[in-house]
Amino acid sequence: MTRSLSAFIALRYVSVGRRSELVSFMSMLTIGGLALSVCILITVLSVMNGFDREVRENVLGIMPHATLRTPEHIDSERWAQLDSEVLAVPGVNLSAPVLEANGVIAGPEDNVGVLVNGVDPAREADISRLSRFMRQGSLMSLAESRFQLVLGETLAQRLGVGLGDNVTLYSLNVSINPVAPLPVQRRFTVGGIYRVGTQELDERLVMIALADAQALYRQPDRFTGLRLRTDDVLAVNALRDNIEVLLPQGVYLETWTQWFGAIYENIRLSRTIVGFLLWLLVAVAAFNLVVSLIMIVRDKRGDIAILRTMGASPGMIGRIFVLQGCLVGLLGTLAGLVLGIGLALSVSDLFAWIEQLSGAQLLSADVYPVDFLPSQLRVSDLLGVSLGVLVLCLLASLYPAWRAARVLPAEALRSE
Repeated sequence: MTRSLSAFIALRYVSVGRRSELVSFMSMLTIGGLALSVCILITVLSVMNGFDREVRENVLGIMPHATLRTPEHIDSERWAQLDSEVLAVPGVNLSAPVLEANGVIAGPEDNVGVLVNGVDPAREADISRLSRFMRQGSLMSLAESRFQLVLGETLAQRLGVGLGDNVTLYSLNVSINPVAPLPVQRRFTVGGIYRVGTQELDERLVMIALADAQALYRQPDRFTGLRLRTDDVLAVNALRDNIEVLLPQGVYLETWTQWFGAIYENIRLSRTIVGFLLWLLVAVAAFNLVVSLIMIVRDKRGDIAILRTMGASPGMIGRIFVLQGCLVGLLGTLAGLVLGIGLALSVSDLFAWIEQLSGAQLLSADVYPVDFLPSQLRVSDLLGVSLGVLVLCLLASLYPAWRAARVLPAEALRSE
């Protein structure tokens, strides 16, 4: 009976009433502060999750988890033997040959230095998720006919070419003729255009068939490395020792952490720091709840005195204000969740709209790993934020409830 009465009185104190304007105003102000804090916290965490996902799944989905390289060109038979040995290592599940070299690509509007990857299209489709990012054409166009290439959307725009257009790809090899040395070149047709959102890939990476790369760079039956895919991209460094013991002299292992590890760690560190700062914002909102409840206790001293003279125990009085604080926290959390979920799901489109309206690119691929604002809403974040805010509100309610329980009826009635 006393518990239900405590809950009823707490609900009355939170609700709007003509005789409790101060109580209602303070409750609404506290609910609004908590809702805003929860909304911002969920949105920012979702954006940081989005950056984490873009680097881990998208960028690393295209780049290999690890690559065996050598400055010397080893014939395919030796690579095949090394391939079978590496695939026997637990945790390594896929491999594909690659011939990597620098080159220059020329189009109608510009000439650009690029990194050329000669790949086996069939095996590369298992190593890379490039097919998910194709805007036009496909990766398998490299296998359909000779001298096709796949390039990034930014590079295609810079060259002024589209699907089906011809470009000239120059190697750094030189052909000797009686007149003058000339670079080796081939005419290629654009068979696919992709967009990842990362400058290093969209503007610098060109993929051609392995046989075409061997012809262009005059390396018949040779390639420069093996691209590896592991079971867990985050645990690739744990496999380093098991792989390196198999490598002959002159062959070394590179992992994705050497290319994008600093960016990934910076994102995770930023998420931790920003999350801590935002939790401080929630703590400030919880402190506002303490102040609000103390003011409400002072405003309701007459009610407390009447309840005490009617037989209410100090525990019941304290329970009323604990329940009021929890109810305010619950309402603020629910409102913040609704706003935060809505904003987290629409922040990418909202950011793109702001960029379009302002005519400026706010996230440059020169600085950030992607040139758009990603967002990923996680249930674990929603549960963690909700539970954390409710616990803070419970703790914030204890001191005002203790003060309310210590109010003496006679003293409170004399001061009215």
